[in-house]
Amino acid sequence: MAERLLWKRIQRSQLGVKFRRQYSVGNYILDFYCPEKKLAIELDGSTHSDRWDLDEYRTRTVGELGVKVVRFWNEEVEGNIERVMEVISTTLLSPPS
Repeated sequence: MAERLLWKRIQRSQLGVKFRRQYSVGNYILDFYCPEKKLAIELDGSTHSDRWDLDEYRTRTVGELGVKVVRFWNEEVEGNIERVMEVISTTLLSPPS
């Protein structure tokens, strides 16, 4: 549900850039990816709460490929989509690190 909700808000260049869904970067498939900004958005459900170390490794590895990763909990997307959209918009406007 969270993935569909977010996709409805970022698809078709609604934020001024194109996002792709389930996009492969390196050995990983990212939930959402904007090639132009090299920005990945990952959504985490309850299964991720006990595997944060693997998620951190994945974020670091993808980061080494020049991709910035922003993570949100599913509950965050479902409960406060406007805040999630603000974070994404702000990140898109930030200069590359």
